[in-house]
Amino acid sequence: MLVTDLDGTLLDSNGEVHERDRTAIAELSRRGIAVSVCTGRMYSGTRAIAHEIGVRGPVACIDGSHIVEVATDRELHARHIDSSALTPLIRQLREAELAAFAFADDTVLHDDDGLPFLGYVSTWSRRAEPLPSVLDAEAFRGRSVSAVVALGIAETVEATASFVRALLSDALQVITFSVSRNGLHGTSGMVIRATGATKGTALAWIARHYGLDTSEVVAVGDWLNDIPMLRAAGRSFVMAQAPDEVKAAATDELQADFMSGGGIAEAADRAGLL
Repeated sequence: MLVTDLDGTLLDSNGEVHERDRTAIAELSRRGIAVSVCTGRMYSGTRAIAHEIGVRGPVACIDGSHIVEVATDRELHARHIDSSALTPLIRQLREAELAAFAFADDTVLHDDDGLPFLGYVSTWSRRAEPLPSVLDAEAFRGRSVSAVVALGIAETVEATASFVRALLSDALQVITFSVSRNGLHGTSGMVIRATGATKGTALAWIARHYGLDTSEVVAVGDWLNDIPMLRAAGRSFVMAQAPDEVKAAATDELQADFMSGGGIAEAADRAGLL
C-alpha cells in the first residue's frame, strides 16, 4: 500500500494534483496496489481529491482523528475532543484573545474574529459555518469536535500551547506552526486534537483494513504532522522541501518538491512498486 499526504506532497501550491503523480497512482491501482490519503484536512476538504485520483477505500483526515470510506462517505473511525477538556481549552484561548476555529461535524466553525484568517483555514475545508462566538462552550452542545485551530502572534500562540500542554496533556495534543501565506506573515498557529490519534495510528488502521502489516506500507509526506506516519511505515519518503526534523523521521529523501511535483511517482518507483 502507498499512503500520501496532500498539501505539500501530492498537491501543488494551487491545490492541484501533479500530473506525474496522477499517472503513477493510476498505475499503482492497475497493479492492485492500494492507495490511500492521510491528511490534516477535513473529509469535506479531501473527498473530491480522493475521487479525482480514484481512491475509494478509507482515507484518514484531521491527522488521523477521522477515517472515512470514500466510496460510501461512511465514517469508520473517529476521535473527538472530550467536553471535559474542551471547556478549559476554550477558556484559555479566550483569555489569550486568539482567533479560533473548531472542526466539528466535518465543518469549520468560525466567528467574526476568525474572518481575516478564513481564507487560510479554508485549505482544511471550504465547508464553513459562522457562529456568534467560537469560544463559547455552549456553541458546541450536541456537536463532535475533532480539532481546534487557533491563530495569532507567535509569542501568544507558543505561550498558550505550552499552557495547554501542561494543563491538559492527558487529553490533548498540540502542534504549533508558522503561517507563510501572503498577508499573514508573522502569524503563528496551533492545531489541538484529542490524544490517541495521529497519522501513524491512522496508517496502521488502514493497513489492517487491507490485511497488511505496516512494514508493507510506503508513506510520503512533508511536514511535522507527517512524522508519526513516516515512522510507522515500512518505508517512508519525505519531500525535498521538508524541514530537517521531518527528513530525519523518514527512511528516504526525495529529489522532488511540491513545486516540481512527482514525489509520489519517485517514491513508488524507488520503493519498487512501479
